[in-house]
Amino acid sequence: MIKAFLLFKKINQYLSLVKFAHTVFALPFALIGFFLGVKNLERPFDFLLFIYVLLCMVFARNAAMGFNRYTDRKFDEKNPRTLNREIPKKIINPQNALIFVIVNALLFILTTYFINDICFYLSPVALIVILGYSFTKRFTFICHLFLGLGLSLAPIGAYLAITGVFAWTPLFFSIIVLFWVSGFDIIYSLQDKEIDASMHLKSVPVFLGIRNAIIFSIILHIICLIFIVYAGFIYPFGLIYWIGSAIFIGLLFYQHLLVKPNDLSKVNMAFATLNGIGSVVFSLFVLSDLFSQSIFEFLSF
Repeated sequence: MIKAFLLFKKINQYLSLVKFAHTVFALPFALIGFFLGVKNLERPFDFLLFIYVLLCMVFARNAAMGFNRYTDRKFDEKNPRTLNREIPKKIINPQNALIFVIVNALLFILTTYFINDICFYLSPVALIVILGYSFTKRFTFICHLFLGLGLSLAPIGAYLAITGVFAWTPLFFSIIVLFWVSGFDIIYSLQDKEIDASMHLKSVPVFLGIRNAIIFSIILHIICLIFIVYAGFIYPFGLIYWIGSAIFIGLLFYQHLLVKPNDLSKVNMAFATLNGIGSVVFSLFVLSDLFSQSIFEFLSF
């Protein structure tokens, strides 16, 4: 019983290390990519392949977040906001964190081997992108776009898993993720502007200042909006998609009403709560639209 408790405690520590709850940002879009592939190929649902895709998402994100915590450990020790993270508090030592990263990266590559050749061959490229983000704050203020790029691999990666070929529609959803994530990451980084500047780290708030950073975030979210609309016409989706899009866009811009240059007290609500809800709701409406179209086609036949 004691051993089981200690094991559960250790697992919980590593889940906290990688902020496992934040998987809610990219995973719903991976599901969109997966089921777009199911519908486009008109093939039966493959439960085992679905599990492989979920495992890839978990392993890739664990590797990326664990590596970020490992590489940023010295910075986290100097930032009051991040001082209580697992490595600075010595709950998890850096060596074990790095082992955790390596194990998850290898499991990610191994899982892609069982999916198809293109996913397997591209898996090292995906790891370079998602792990490479951790170094970008050291040399460029557009590091937020690199984070967005990493998460944007979810829809197109899931689509490739089931189809083995590239297509425009899932790519549009990847672009949506790119600009959505980049925009809200800028909002999140507002609270670290001063400490980042003192440690010579780069970010949009450090480069442009808080007010202009918020404007830049809005511009990125407007681009995101454009691609949401474009994807809706290109596919084409039905009414359910547009309802979900309206809700997602509404939540997207509501966060900009919460965060003001002279009041950053609601940054965490804007970052985690609204974007987490928006991602889940949007994906539910998109998937509902896809399934409703399939049902309608079946009944018509």
